Amino acid sequence: MVSEKKPLKKFGEQMLFTFPTMFVFSVAILIPFAYGIYLTFMNMPTVLSTPEFNGIANYKEAFSDPQFWTSMWLTVKFVVVSVVCVNAIGFLLAYLVTTGIRAQSFFRTSFFTPNLIGGLVLGYIWQFIFVQTLPTLGAKLGIESLRLGWLGDEKMAFWSIVIVTVWQLSGYMMLIFIAGLVNVPKDVIEASTIDGANAWQRLTKVTLPLMRPAFVITLFMTLKSGFMVYDINYSLTAGGPYNSTVMVSMNIVKKAFIENNYGVGQAEAIMLFLIVAIVSGIQVYIGKKGEVEA
Repeated sequence: MVSEKKPLKKFGEQMLFTFPTMFVFSVAILIPFAYGIYLTFMNMPTVLSTPEFNGIANYKEAFSDPQFWTSMWLTVKFVVVSVVCVNAIGFLLAYLVTTGIRAQSFFRTSFFTPNLIGGLVLGYIWQFIFVQTLPTLGAKLGIESLRLGWLGDEKMAFWSIVIVTVWQLSGYMMLIFIAGLVNVPKDVIEASTIDGANAWQRLTKVTLPLMRPAFVITLFMTLKSGFMVYDINYSLTAGGPYNSTVMVSMNIVKKAFIENNYGVGQAEAIMLFLIVAIVSGIQVYIGKKGEVEA
């Protein structure tokens, strides 16, 4: 009898601690995700409409939607630029505040602060900067590039989103890079110095290879954030001018909630999820494989 009670008691203890987490995860993630997949096979013109099964027609329409692929290509360009800039600047900031400079704690806090501001609020703040502050400053200083309305130009509006994204995320990536820099063994750095390596050689040949785990994390996070960007895109440009900055997440929201095409919008969301999952999975696999080989 004792041997039978112990497994039951152990199972009960496990459920006591894991059930609340499993319940919240199911309600917040699994059930909505499963319902979203269900909607991709349904025709649902409005929220109050009764879903009608229409097979894979939504996926066919999503694949043939030129707006979806145009926004996807724009998002891919945004991801490439933002991932490179965020990680490069984040590492540069981390390297700067770990060199023993004065007031480095103040700089760490200052660089991280933009990440605490919500994307919608951040977008509206920078909208004021691009529309009011920079043109006024450009007029007083005689700088023509600042006098132009950045958000009214198709190319500059794209770079405006990049600037705000880099400004928001670099400080957060900085913290991860700081943890990676701190964990680099000091004896390895000292040994390379004794062997005659200069500062650049120590950075590229010793520090960066040993920080591969940190780069795996930051690349994964910035890839996900880049593909899923919506709040900054909405509050800063709202897709303008002339729909030139409509990222894929905004296109999906428009398809579902403005055009009232929920089935196709949900199908495009599932396609986006698969693309992000594949790209992120490949990135993590290559990064982890590199860690083992190193």
